[in-house]
Amino acid sequence: MQLGMIGLGKMGGNMVRRLMRAGHQCFVHDLDPKNIDALVKEGAVAVAKLEDFKKMSGPRAVWVMVPAGDPTEKTVQALANVLDKGDVIIDGGNSNYKDDVRRGREMKAKGIQYVDVGTSGGVWGLDRGYCMMIGGSDEAIKQIDPILKSLAPGIGDVERTPGRESFKGSSTAEQGYLHTGPCGAGHFVKMIHNGIEYGMMQSFAEGFDIFKNAHKLDNGADNQFNFQLEEIAEVWRRGSVVSSWLLDLTAIALLQDPQLADYTGFVQDSGEGRWTVQAAIEEAVPAEVLTASLFVRFRSRQDHTFAEKVLSAMRHQFGGHTEKPHK
Repeated sequence: MQLGMIGLGKMGGNMVRRLMRAGHQCFVHDLDPKNIDALVKEGAVAVAKLEDFKKMSGPRAVWVMVPAGDPTEKTVQALANVLDKGDVIIDGGNSNYKDDVRRGREMKAKGIQYVDVGTSGGVWGLDRGYCMMIGGSDEAIKQIDPILKSLAPGIGDVERTPGRESFKGSSTAEQGYLHTGPCGAGHFVKMIHNGIEYGMMQSFAEGFDIFKNAHKLDNGADNQFNFQLEEIAEVWRRGSVVSSWLLDLTAIALLQDPQLADYTGFVQDSGEGRWTVQAAIEEAVPAEVLTASLFVRFRSRQDHTFAEKVLSAMRHQFGGHTEKPHK
C-alpha cells in the first residue's frame, strides 16, 4: 500500500527503507531536503509540502515521526487541514498519551482516523524490525495493518512462549505489534516500556560500576579483583538469566572501549520516564526502582560516575543518542 512519512531522521528514514523493501510505496517529507533526496534515490516519492500528500490514493495514511510536543502537535493539526474524511494520521513518536486521547477526539470530530504507535527498535530497526504498541479504532488499525506487519520483526528466531501454540484468538503479539486499546493506549504502553527500560539499564550500570571499583575491596594485596568488564558482559550473554538486548549492547560498547572514555556520563531522559512516574502517582502504585532510575539521570548531569557512562553508552548503542552538555 501507500504510506506518507513526515520526519526522516534516524528512525523515520529507516522505517521508509524497510517498507520499500517490502514493496510499499512511500511519500516522504522532511524539513531537510537532503533527507528527502536520499530516499528519493532509493525509490521514494518526494513531498515538498503537506498539501502534496493529497496525490496519494485514498483512503490515505500519513505517519508522523517528528519530536514529541509542539512539533508533533503542529504537524498533526496541519495534516488535519489537508487530509480527507476516512484518512489516517499516525503518530509514531514518543508523545504523551494524554495528548493522543485529546487529538483522537479532535480528529474524530473531523472524520479523520487517529492512531498512536509506540515504536521501539532504534537505529537497529531497519533489519531487526520495530516492536509497536498501537492505540486507535479497530477500523483504523485494520486499514494500516499491511504497513504495521511489514515494519514489525515477525516471529523470526525467537522461541515461542510455551503454551502459545494453543492460544485462541487473533493476536499479532507474536509478530511484534499489538493493538493495545483506544487512542492513547499505544503510547501509554510504550511509556511504561521505557520506564522499565530505565530500571533495567540502571541495574546493569550499577553492577558494572561495582565491578569497575572492585580493586578497592579490602581483600589483601594478594587477592585484588581487577575484572575485565567486556569479558563479564560477554559471558553473561551465554545462557545467563540476565541476558537481554540491553546486555548485548553493553557488551558491544565495553568491547569497543572498556573504559568508555568517549562518554562523560551525562544521561538525558526522553520524557517517558517522567510520565511513567506521574502515572504511578496518579494510580497510587509504588514504583521505587523506576523512580530512582529517573532521579539518577537527573543527578548524572551534575556528578558523573562510571555507571552513568554505561547508561550513556547503552543509549548511544540502541538509539544513536549522543550526550548533550547541560545548560
